[in-house]
Amino acid sequence: MQQTLSTRSLTKHVFLALLLAAAVLTTVILPAEYNIDPTGIGEKLGLTKLAPENNVATVAATPNSAEQAKDEITVIVPAKRGVEFKFSMNQYDKMTYSWHTNDGAIYHDLHGEPKGDTTGYFESYTITTAEKMEGSFTAPFTGSHGWYWKNTTDKPVTINLTTSGQYQVQGLKQ
Repeated sequence: MQQTLSTRSLTKHVFLALLLAAAVLTTVILPAEYNIDPTGIGEKLGLTKLAPENNVATVAATPNSAEQAKDEITVIVPAKRGVEFKFSMNQYDKMTYSWHTNDGAIYHDLHGEPKGDTTGYFESYTITTAEKMEGSFTAPFTGSHGWYWKNTTDKPVTINLTTSGQYQVQGLKQ
């Protein structure tokens, strides 16, 4: 025996299904996929952490990030001083680098600072003293990434830096 639903019952079930779909969209899908959390439930459940940082708005802010850049840069670090040289990168952008000094080892810290952070937080990727270094890294977050070099000698040190990858040059930070 086949059971049929009345029009009223069918309308009720469709309405409940749409209501359930809207609830799932606003509490789960939007926070996890687009970091849009109108109810706050997505953040409490940790779903907003799943949303990709380099969404359409972020990519539009730095449109050249997907293109391959290549640069040869000379940085002069004055005697008894330190300088920072930075690049803007989106989360998961990659950079290959090579640098060397003209005269001996120099202290350096390859690090990054998240975009929009006002607390002073930074994450170091490499800290050492060397006269040359080469490698690559993938930006763990959208923001400013680069080197701090500190010259402890009595004469300027010249650094020849070669980079390639997905970035935009910010340059020297004062």
